[in-house]
Amino acid sequence: MPLPKPTPGLVIHHDYLWRHEAMAGADKGVKRRPVAIIVAITGTAGAVSVTVAPITHTPPAGAASGILLPAKVKQHLGLDADPSWVITNDLTIFVWPGEDLYPVPNTPPGTYDYGFLPPALFDQIRQEILRHSTAPTPR
Repeated sequence: MPLPKPTPGLVIHHDYLWRHEAMAGADKGVKRRPVAIIVAITGTAGAVSVTVAPITHTPPAGAASGILLPAKVKQHLGLDADPSWVITNDLTIFVWPGEDLYPVPNTPPGTYDYGFLPPALFDQIRQEILRHSTAPTPR
């Protein structure tokens, strides 16, 4: 089965490196998890740079911000029934497909994605990410 095209809204299985792990010097994530592709940009040399947001069972706390995944969406993606959030202010970027893309557990060999987020939910997630990234321009 070929790798999927990295498309915004696609949920893939990834070895996600959290910001706090990277700041502590880690170069690999502690756990493989579903992540949502937010942006995929093809550079002039043909390499695709992919920005992803992690999906976690841990509710956002402190400075973290996230969007709760509805139960129907989790079921559609084949995820468990426990509450999960897409974290909107801890993103990572990697070159597709990279060494941190993994097959989805308990699926046919070569399956690297769970499916797509519904467009309205993806737009909500994208808007929340943009809200975090906008800052006044210094004058």
